Amino acid sequence: MALIIAGDRSGVGKTTITLALLAFLVSQKHRIQSFKVGPDYIDPMFHTAITGRPCRNLDPILTSETYVRSCFSQYGQGMEYVLVEGVMGLFDGIRFNQGKERIYEGGIREISQETILDYGSTAHIARILKIPVLLVIDCSRLSGSVAAIAHGYRSLDRRIDLVGVILNRVGSDRHLHLLQQSLDHQNIPIFGILRRQDSLTIPDRHLGLVPTTELSNLQPLFEELAHLAQTAFNWERLLPLLAPSPLGLSDSRSPHPLTPGTERQSKSSTIKIAIANDRAFNFYYQDNLDILQTLGAQLIPWSPMADESLPQGIHGLYFGGGFPEVFAEDLSHNYQGQDKVKKAIISGMPAYAECGGLMYFCKQIIDFQGKKWQMGGILSTTAIMGQNLTLGYRQATALQNSPLLSAKQTVWGHEFHRSQLTSSSKNPLFSLKSWDKNSFEINEGWQEYQLHASYIHLHFGGCPSVPRKFLGHCLDFFKLGKLS
Repeated sequence: MALIIAGDRSGVGKTTITLALLAFLVSQKHRIQSFKVGPDYIDPMFHTAITGRPCRNLDPILTSETYVRSCFSQYGQGMEYVLVEGVMGLFDGIRFNQGKERIYEGGIREISQETILDYGSTAHIARILKIPVLLVIDCSRLSGSVAAIAHGYRSLDRRIDLVGVILNRVGSDRHLHLLQQSLDHQNIPIFGILRRQDSLTIPDRHLGLVPTTELSNLQPLFEELAHLAQTAFNWERLLPLLAPSPLGLSDSRSPHPLTPGTERQSKSSTIKIAIANDRAFNFYYQDNLDILQTLGAQLIPWSPMADESLPQGIHGLYFGGGFPEVFAEDLSHNYQGQDKVKKAIISGMPAYAECGGLMYFCKQIIDFQGKKWQMGGILSTTAIMGQNLTLGYRQATALQNSPLLSAKQTVWGHEFHRSQLTSSSKNPLFSLKSWDKNSFEINEGWQEYQLHASYIHLHFGGCPSVPRKFLGHCLDFFKLGKLS
């Protein structure tokens, strides 16, 4: 088996508890692979910093159920323990209508035979992978009612193997006694008890935790988490659940055609892609980077904040998301770096920019304090930071050809940002459709020269033709002899 750490809602302490479990297991020299449900970037950074192994996202909305199974099986192989951090509340997902069909590269076809109300949720992942769930409950404002919460979550979907609970933010011995008494009556096992930890904090800001790239000397935090886990959890009961089942991980299903490592192009790594990678830009799915390498690309990290020139001999640019608004001053002062990027774009170099990357190519970024900072200037718009959060899954249909997509091609993506643009493109990239209760359709995205810029984050496991097409354009650029 393996184990999923779920919550009854957001903010109950799933991430802290997951990190504590990982930190203790690593301190005991165990080999452990972690996964994160959903489209999150920052929590996986902390997983990776602790374990030394890239955390993998499990998101059937951005990819597929087939991809989730393949990814989980591949990276769980050979590990002593496997741990999955859930997303939001256990059953928080999107509605997936009966009879809806999704077709992927290689002719893989998936058809839902029922209306799934929690598609993409932690519960959905537990059903796909057939692994047990531990429910984290914030007990700070309840006592006897904890049994009703646990009983309800265990009873709502009997396909979910909810094996027990972790009690977080317990206030006192008397408080704990009331909680235990209530759960004993329902025969619900307690796997961990965490007291209120006022001294244990992980810095956060407007889009969640502060990324690990901005935090120095993380080791004391990880040691504190490991010490907490050593005494807070019932390891005798936990360890057997964390150990992956060889049968489950060696499933005979054929691997998804673009799960990293399952495919290798015959051409050598002649296509060189510069990856924006510093404190301003670090939101990348590890699978995306691995898939590009699987397809034959050589990835070269560079810093738009500090590097005054692009890496030599590159044929494409990849700007992921991040926090350019936080580091806008440093980005704006790197005039030479901006100039080199602008010249590369004007020369026709293919470039992919998502969310924070999109903001970099605007004329300006106006930060939360109203200060204006000069950016790349390729796009005739300005990114303004605000308090309103735009987030959610989007079904994106291409309105034109781009270095990544063909006109009328549909992909699934996700957006998560607090900036807005002062103007829209006259020839937008996408028609976006949301899939929440406040559904809408809008046009979004920019293309200038061979720059594809959008707020939409894509996972290449769900759209295999996208990285292939991007590298194809980079190869064409290489053949023309246009080197940076």
